[in-house]
Amino acid sequence: MKLAILNSHSAAFGRFLDAMLKRRGGDGAAIDAAVAKIIAAVRRRGDRALVEFGARFDRVKLTPAGLRVRSAEMEAARRALPTAERRALELAARRIREFHRRTLSRSFTYRDGAGMRLGQTVRPLARVGIYVPGGQGAYPSTVLMNAIPARVAGVGEIVMVSPPSPAGDSAAVLAAAAIAGVDEFYRVGGAQAVAALAYGTRTIGAVDKIVGPGNAWVQTAKRMVYGAVDIDKMAGPSEVLVIADGGARAQWVAADLIAQAEHGSGDEAAVLLTPSRAVAERVAVALEAALADLPRAAAVRRVFQRRGALVVVDSLEEAFALANRIAPEHLELDLKDARRWLGRVGAAGAVFVGELSPAPLGDYLAGPNHVLPTGGAARFASPLGAYDFVARTSVIEASGRAIEKLGPALALLARMEGFEGHARAVELRLGHKGARNVRRKR
Repeated sequence: MKLAILNSHSAAFGRFLDAMLKRRGGDGAAIDAAVAKIIAAVRRRGDRALVEFGARFDRVKLTPAGLRVRSAEMEAARRALPTAERRALELAARRIREFHRRTLSRSFTYRDGAGMRLGQTVRPLARVGIYVPGGQGAYPSTVLMNAIPARVAGVGEIVMVSPPSPAGDSAAVLAAAAIAGVDEFYRVGGAQAVAALAYGTRTIGAVDKIVGPGNAWVQTAKRMVYGAVDIDKMAGPSEVLVIADGGARAQWVAADLIAQAEHGSGDEAAVLLTPSRAVAERVAVALEAALADLPRAAAVRRVFQRRGALVVVDSLEEAFALANRIAPEHLELDLKDARRWLGRVGAAGAVFVGELSPAPLGDYLAGPNHVLPTGGAARFASPLGAYDFVARTSVIEASGRAIEKLGPALALLARMEGFEGHARAVELRLGHKGARNVRRKR
């Protein structure tokens, strides 16, 4: 398979772009209906449904008592992990923690010109659920990326779910859970795990928010339970878009496209935009060479057949315009003086600036989160951060002077909307000097 090279003005590219843009807005009625049935079954039958779905979908037979991973198992895995692997996880954890401390929201108060004291309190959520994908791979990096920002934010209880494997628990995932400070860990995956976190079962207590990436079933379930709990975003199969100029190294570009295509769901996307046909042709050759001995070559080929493209554009300006329409999860700028093009980025989950900054840096230990908006959601959504694990409450404290100054206008606005009761609630306080429990300025 040699990946076809498309011209940005061709009908073939038009069809490809339409397919990319149509990824927005859901995965279809069939998945919606199936996920709705799974959620209903978990709400109705709790742990029994979790056990049955685990046997059906993950081919792992558990009992309700076997759903939970004991804390001692996580700690034992951390201690038993080879030293080099443990130190790599700890290095990543330190870097993720350092970055996410800078994403914290903070409480504030101020007194305005009318004499009213206003502010916002920021408090950590009490209990959050983090979803860590399983299936064909084990993702200790995703454990760190989900749990550490929650811990930085001060979340009281971090509850992790991840699909069980017939091969048994991943030692690296268990160790990462211990390093990241996960409080509870359950061997549950898929839409059923999302339902359990949202509504609770006898074994798994309900949470306030669910975060983390997953396949179409997981993301559909997150969308359906929103309202019972909060969610972070639609964080689905990985995407990469590389903008490269005529000086790009074909082997490096090919490697970066492969890196995000090899996750294994088949729904990933990998796109190159370049004004140089020669670069596109060299990348096509480099892809074939790289796939010759890649362990997951078959999965990567499926991705390229469905959502892979090497596209020749008229100019870098056109490339950025197309990239902003697609709004990719990962955007790589393999350009000379790449930093000066950063201002043209209008929508991307994460931007990797320069040829020495491949997306895998962000996947593991650069520090910024690898849980990113996908499917075009980067137009309005943000990477996961410590700010996702807090709730904000507005604080309003009026003085007599503020009521006198603002009350008449407030009453007028209320009556404009037909709410006489609103107006009277404020007018009753006009001229009142005996307010209780109000600190007066001395």
